[in-house]
Amino acid sequence: MDTPFSTLIRTASHEQHTEAETSTFMSDLLGGALGVDAYARYTEQLWFVYRALEDGTERLADDPVAGPFIQAELLRVPELERDLAHLRGADWRERATALPATAAYAARVEECVLSWPAGYVAHHYTRYLGDLSGGQIIRDKAEKTWGFARKGDGVRFYVFERVGNPAAFKRGYRELLDRIGVDELEKQRVVAECKRAFALNTGVFRALGEEFSSAA
Repeated sequence: MDTPFSTLIRTASHEQHTEAETSTFMSDLLGGALGVDAYARYTEQLWFVYRALEDGTERLADDPVAGPFIQAELLRVPELERDLAHLRGADWRERATALPATAAYAARVEECVLSWPAGYVAHHYTRYLGDLSGGQIIRDKAEKTWGFARKGDGVRFYVFERVGNPAAFKRGYRELLDRIGVDELEKQRVVAECKRAFALNTGVFRALGEEFSSAA
């Protein structure tokens, strides 16, 4: 294949990526039409997904396909938990609930952890590279809209303190994708799973949009 795999996976999933980014819920959230409670609920849903991603890191750390992508500086669960304590109070765990769409998303990640490391890479890619890119727009909007301290509690999920140079890190990540140890057919399956990951994410946005609307 002449086209680098990192380019192929990005271009092949562009439509699904755009659909997720331009969901009504996210547009309303970033446009200031929704309150901080909607932001907190979204953060809560992320916690369920990232637990599924990161609970699998020990199992996959030595896997020849998924292992190279598991890097400690990316881990987000501790930051999400700190944000949720700030947003929801110390007892947030007792009240946290996953939307059905979120539960389906997390279950698919867990399925890949257990049976398909290359599929796990698709979910890893869509989440973490998105956090390092578009996630920074969400952080900036949240700080301005709800008055969070810059890179402080409430937006720590989007702050990668251990990634000194995000642009260089993303280049290195794409190089890992280009060297992924699977054949061409498996690469096509990974691309399809990447599209599925974006669709699952869009499903969460749709469910959140039903729970919170700008008209409410």
